[in-house]
Amino acid sequence: MDRALIVSGSAQAGEQLGGFLRSYGCTSLTTVVSGSEARRLLGTTSFPLILVNTPLTDEFGHDLAVTAAESTGAGILLLCKGDIAEDMAEKVGVYGVCVLPRPIDRAALHQSLRLVEATAARIAMLQRENSKLQGKLEEMRLVSRAKCVLMEQRGMTEPEAHRWIEKQSMDGRTTRRETAARVLAQYGA
Repeated sequence: MDRALIVSGSAQAGEQLGGFLRSYGCTSLTTVVSGSEARRLLGTTSFPLILVNTPLTDEFGHDLAVTAAESTGAGILLLCKGDIAEDMAEKVGVYGVCVLPRPIDRAALHQSLRLVEATAARIAMLQRENSKLQGKLEEMRLVSRAKCVLMEQRGMTEPEAHRWIEKQSMDGRTTRRETAARVLAQYGA
């Protein structure tokens, strides 16, 4: 991961985490001390990795981790005291947030980062697939609307309207989406 957001109420801990992430390969680090600052950044900047070192200056931090999980595809690692790590894991684990207890073992942090990175890559792949499927669904809706218009305006049956759109697309070397959009524009639908 080349970019990361570190949210830490302790500037010293933020620097230590930053040093570790640089050694891990992160070249662009952004560090903030509060949840509100982090939320502002999440609205404008995309981070593949978000580390939340609790507690923050204005909140504990688990709500921020959940918000980031719901609104981004980032890998999120929540660092908290060892005695509450299990409780935090139960609260935020269902959102895909990885919880790591403090004090932090360097090897455990490294392994956690690798797991978070793999999870973020999988989420990105699923988002691309979802986007592709949304495009196909939109095309199907557009073609269905165009078939309805052809059935109403030209008295075609559904199979005839379907074949007509397919033939126009092949003959005109256009997509079914473009043909359907032309039909809808022609009939003002």
